Amino acid sequence: MNKQEPSLFYAQPNGYDRLSEREEADMNAYCRRYKDFLDHSKTERLCLAYSLQLAEENGFVPYTEGQALHPGDRVSFVSRDRNLFLAVIGRETLDHGANISVAHMDAPHLDVKPRPLYEESGMAYLKTYLYGWLRKHHYLAQPLALHGVVILADGRKAAVDIGEEPDDPVFLINDLLPHLGKAQNARPLKDVVPNDAMNVLVGSRPVPGGEEGSRFRQYILTLLHQRYGITEEDFVSAELEFVPAGKARDAGLDRSLIASYGQDDRVCGFAQLSALMEIKVPEKTAVCVMIDKEEINSDGVTSMKSRAFDRVMKKLCGAQGVDLDDCYANSFCISADVTSAYDPNFAEVYEKKNAAFLNHGIAVCKYTGHDGDKSDASDASAEVMGKFRRVCSAAGVLWQTAEMGEPEAGGGGTIAKYMANRNIDTLDAGVPVLSMHAPYETVAKIDCYMTYRAIRAVFESGE
Repeated sequence: MNKQEPSLFYAQPNGYDRLSEREEADMNAYCRRYKDFLDHSKTERLCLAYSLQLAEENGFVPYTEGQALHPGDRVSFVSRDRNLFLAVIGRETLDHGANISVAHMDAPHLDVKPRPLYEESGMAYLKTYLYGWLRKHHYLAQPLALHGVVILADGRKAAVDIGEEPDDPVFLINDLLPHLGKAQNARPLKDVVPNDAMNVLVGSRPVPGGEEGSRFRQYILTLLHQRYGITEEDFVSAELEFVPAGKARDAGLDRSLIASYGQDDRVCGFAQLSALMEIKVPEKTAVCVMIDKEEINSDGVTSMKSRAFDRVMKKLCGAQGVDLDDCYANSFCISADVTSAYDPNFAEVYEKKNAAFLNHGIAVCKYTGHDGDKSDASDASAEVMGKFRRVCSAAGVLWQTAEMGEPEAGGGGTIAKYMANRNIDTLDAGVPVLSMHAPYETVAKIDCYMTYRAIRAVFESGE
């Protein structure tokens, strides 16, 4: 065979066989920043606030209605404290399209109910409602932190943050001791813990001499009022979330992994945010979208189904006298979302030849779907896949193809279809994750770094 001919075989190499010393140093620096980002982003609101802070430190300013836009301008839009849209204006006008990356900021957690506080048998509890697709038994006997906002009766906003500092108390959901778990062990996994047992223990101290039946509840309310000005009625206008407490950590003796809550999908959110902040003057306008509500089917006013994104793009197009539909028709979007990493402990649910592997780079999913077919999903064209291959290969980005498990084992989706439904060429790509939706998810540092580099390559592409 002529040595100049391309290889007839396709192999996806382990990143450590290709990583240079300089790239490894850059990767480690990037991952330190990423772990700090995770520690500041335990909820959607916190993630948006910290992302906006980083953007402002890197020259992004709020868009002013009617302002002219010039190549290199860096503008931001915030919607309802839950969505962040950032754009770096390109040399080409928006009728040539934009290069867009979209990631979601929400993650599975426990929402506090509007009337949550009760006491029983000398203990005070808060009742919760599940947000997103999580396994309830993961949250038993797990240290939890409480974050969120409460709108008080006079309209003031109180920010609640308990459980992250070393001397903070944490919260727990009681688990059943194995000695008494015979009947529980016989139940299907999904029924081990009923929803109405997901009650968080918040205290066990009564108010001395208080009214019987409310002494423990009163003590909790007294503490909340002293610290935040909260009364029991204020829970009605609150967004409070219980999330796993603790910081992002290196994992493994070799420190090649990162373990943390909320990496689905903040790992991709940080990648696209970092990539955009480093862009100067791209050929096409580069747009970064940090969105909410993906974990509950993208419904609601802060979701990708809403018109918030269209409103932002309409303003950008209007500033250049461009039709929004023309912009969409010529745009390219990375739906930056995680996928499942192959786990040999559960090999039976993967189709190994088409699975994503740790340390093999950003995972590209041509299509999503569930239960063995492509219904209710986005399916990227050959041309879209080809463009992504060219862009990543030219930039020296390590990438791999992936599917979400063995086709009939279940499956999942992303927000790609909502972008594709806008007539935008869209491709799913992101970081492979172990233990997805568990309180501690695990990713490989190389895959985090390569996802950032891939999104940056797309932003810088003139295609």
